[in-house]
Amino acid sequence: MYALNFYSDLYGDVLRNSRKTVTIRLGDKTDKYKTGMLVWVTVGPRFSRRQKLYTAILDRVEVKTIRDLSPRDIEREHPEFRGEDDVIAMLSRIYGDFITPDDLVTVIYFSRVDE
Repeated sequence: MYALNFYSDLYGDVLRNSRKTVTIRLGDKTDKYKTGMLVWVTVGPRFSRRQKLYTAILDRVEVKTIRDLSPRDIEREHPEFRGEDDVIAMLSRIYGDFITPDDLVTVIYFSRVDE
């Protein structure tokens, strides 16, 4: 089983109340994540204990540049994000890299599966 892990300080609340339905990951992750896969949505620090929130299905997986993200992609990533600058700041914080609007990202659309 694969997992989509999120840092609880950034995303805990919006995941728990189902306001987050997209994750934007740096680089091409299509070798790992496929449309139709079931994954665990978890929160917690990298290389540490995590909490499983729920199971989700991957509705769609797309690769595009940050520049090509739609306003809807950005809003579904985080309801308070308004543009590509917010996405770049978030990715820089998580990955620690210098990120530009021309970098490739994988946009993973997911829906909660009630168990």
